[in-house]
Amino acid sequence: MGLTVKNDNGFDFVEEGEGPVLLLLHGLFGALSNWEYVCAKFSPKYKVVIPLMPIYDLPLLGANVEALAKFIHKFVQYKKYDKVTLLGNSLGGHVALVYTLSHPEHVHSMMLTGSSGLYEEGMGGTYPRREDYNYIKERVEYTFYDPKTASKELVDEVFEVVNNRSKILRILSMAKSAIRHNLRKEIPKITIPVSLIWGKNDTITPPEAAEEFHSLFPNSELTYIELCGHAAMMERPEEFNEILEKFLNKLYQS
Repeated sequence: MGLTVKNDNGFDFVEEGEGPVLLLLHGLFGALSNWEYVCAKFSPKYKVVIPLMPIYDLPLLGANVEALAKFIHKFVQYKKYDKVTLLGNSLGGHVALVYTLSHPEHVHSMMLTGSSGLYEEGMGGTYPRREDYNYIKERVEYTFYDPKTASKELVDEVFEVVNNRSKILRILSMAKSAIRHNLRKEIPKITIPVSLIWGKNDTITPPEAAEEFHSLFPNSELTYIELCGHAAMMERPEEFNEILEKFLNKLYQS
């Protein structure tokens, strides 16, 4: 398995398959590889697109959720996509929400997993022991129900980020922006079909957040995955893809 990253007009992204566009948005510490299983499963029937969001390239004062939503709008406009289905994990879900509220005409439907936007634990703190590899390893493992899901490669990536002053300042700015930007009052305006696929053991955006999202969306369904943490598409890919496939089949195959 592996993803081929394209560069076009300054955008770095994965684009596989043909058909309705599934636009996948990664989280704060996420990467394109977080969506490998989803891409492999759905690219035979859909155009699966994963843009690399410029979290580390934004001006420090402009490192916020709104800036990422504007970036996604520029990308969608440049690629001339029409009526995309947005899939967002963690911060990526928050970006999907902000984008949909600003540009509902471009969004067909949405899937959120472990999304911020209401409340979350642990996104806005600092990393007081960022030079301690074992501490960072524990923080990454905390993302998952099964700590073994946190591969050495993933821990190494996060360790590099938090020990890069420029990157960590933007991460913290982005995290604080996400916490400030609560969408509770605006979410009821989103009337498209929404699938909430949530890890039952998510400690960062706990099940209470999923329940509140479900109560606020006018047209949503909520499915839990047992023994699963904050990144269901990585930790329980088969169950995640099965739930997502049923949702997409109802929308596109009926």
